[in-house]
Amino acid sequence: MSIVENMSRLDLSYRDDAQRIRTREGVELYCESRGEGTAIIPLPNLVATAPIWRGFTEELAQHHRVLVYDIANHGASSRVEKEPTWEEHAADLIAMLDALEIESTYLIGSSTTTVFARDMALWHPDRVKGIVLSGPVFGPQGMRRQKQLQRNWLRTLETNGLAAVFDHLYPEMFSTEMNEALGTPGFLGLREAFMAVSDPEELAQSFRAAAQDTHTPDLPPQIAAPTLVVVGDDDMLLSPTAAQELADQFQNGTCRIIPKAGHQPFFDDAAAFQSVILEWVKDVEARG
Repeated sequence: MSIVENMSRLDLSYRDDAQRIRTREGVELYCESRGEGTAIIPLPNLVATAPIWRGFTEELAQHHRVLVYDIANHGASSRVEKEPTWEEHAADLIAMLDALEIESTYLIGSSTTTVFARDMALWHPDRVKGIVLSGPVFGPQGMRRQKQLQRNWLRTLETNGLAAVFDHLYPEMFSTEMNEALGTPGFLGLREAFMAVSDPEELAQSFRAAAQDTHTPDLPPQIAAPTLVVVGDDDMLLSPTAAQELADQFQNGTCRIIPKAGHQPFFDDAAAFQSVILEWVKDVEARG
């Protein structure tokens, strides 16, 4: 099911009965929980807030406990005066796990939050069972190209606003097949949805945070947690060859390529994306 089909049937409202978990002074995180069993947490990215993730985790929630949440200063979570660092976001996530009595979890990082997933595995290896890097913004050599793109996106946003940055991102984020299939009506519908769920300052902060990362090839070998690199074969940030090379740098890395998908493969094929993760988690759990 494509992103347009998902978005057309998805309730993007925040739920009054969802948990709000206090993690530190002045910060409460909005959090929804579905399913039972081993915890899987998709990390919010530039556009995938908690409500949006509902449409791309339905199958995961049939087999595992899926937690979707908003980080501080994003979505329905608390606002603080100074934009939190990755370290503070990490501390918030650990506090949320403690509050929910979750010993360890799988993390799904997507686009900019692949940096967050990587750092969580480095900083808190005892709390991370494994990480999924969907459309990583770093590669086997580093992230110079990705930073150039992020600076361009930020410049477009600051100069021309949300609609212009969507126009900039659209052909870079979505696959050739999706562009052809959706046409102008799909493009306009997605732009409307993007405008409805995006905040210019939140988006700018996400671009800045990702651009400040200092990924180097010596980091993946330090991560013992099982790692799944998932890319579409039409991802303009990371080619299938580079994705495999990145996976090979991790102690326990696996690479999966989703055909005809773009930078965020769950947008193009949510069923295939979830199937790949379910198969990988099953294998990791079987190996203990």
